[in-house]
Amino acid sequence: MPDPENKDDVVLSKASQGDLDAFGLLYEQYVDRIFNYIYYRTGNVNDAEDLTARVFQRALHHIRNYTDRGVPFSAWLYRIAHNLVANWHRDRSRKQEIPLNEVQLVSKGDHPESTLVRTQEQEALLRMIRSLPSERQQLLILKFVDHLSNSEIGAIMGRSEGAVKSLYHRTLLTLRDQIGDPDQFTGE
Repeated sequence: MPDPENKDDVVLSKASQGDLDAFGLLYEQYVDRIFNYIYYRTGNVNDAEDLTARVFQRALHHIRNYTDRGVPFSAWLYRIAHNLVANWHRDRSRKQEIPLNEVQLVSKGDHPESTLVRTQEQEALLRMIRSLPSERQQLLILKFVDHLSNSEIGAIMGRSEGAVKSLYHRTLLTLRDQIGDPDQFTGE
């Protein structure tokens, strides 16, 4: 049961009763985290913005059916986001396009060569991460982008803290092995 003394529970309760101002507070609290999660899963700002909007549209539409099951409200939002991203990947072709507004420009103090190498390494790492199974991508984003604890990640992913630690360890070993393969960095 929600704790009536907890401000978040009060806001959530009001939102589930149709209070749009309360839902607006929930939106403000979680929109950046959900956007970051989706952005790192898609790699495209425009798609991340669209999918984030869809997450909150679905949440608003279904919040009356939301039930507190002892996990944070954010876990429900992340699950909606996860499902939308999975659908996005399934529907999208493998062709990767980078809009011009996302191209990193060289600042005056940087040498073009070092910027190019750094950019290529970042792109290679993102390619490796995006080649991982969906749950491992989700784990890395929640851990390194949202800086969540293993117990918080477990609540979102529906796993025990020990299972999260194990998955995290296996994921890092996989990435380490891929980084050791020079073909991963050349895209061959």
